[in-house]
Amino acid sequence: VCSSDLETPFGTVETTKDPDEAARNLGVDLYPGADLQKDGAASATFGGVHTVSLSSESGDSVDKVASFYKSKFPNAMVTSSDAGRCTIISNDHKSMITINIEAERGKTKIQITNVTRKSDAGNSSSN
Repeated sequence: VCSSDLETPFGTVETTKDPDEAARNLGVDLYPGADLQKDGAASATFGGVHTVSLSSESGDSVDKVASFYKSKFPNAMVTSSDAGRCTIISNDHKSMITINIEAERGKTKIQITNVTRKSDAGNSSSN
């Protein structure tokens, strides 16, 4: 089973580990030619927060992958790089995207997480 729902006192938790579904829900372009990792996907909704995480690998260098994502998020809050590793964090009023890029066993591992808060437009005070 790739997805499941769980009722809790705090609401319903919906989860999936399907990498293709996670890729569709991620809201971030995947690095061209990157291979999705079979066990590298997670998606969960809990209360007003939806989290999608996806891992992929590329044969390209960390610098090349990092340049691709830096161009997608030119206003990222945090961008840190050191030998063989880069982290990009982009935050706006509705979501926070974290991209970790790291050299591992001759490949470049890409981990992307998008945490989205559901809109409270219907809950605005109009008394």
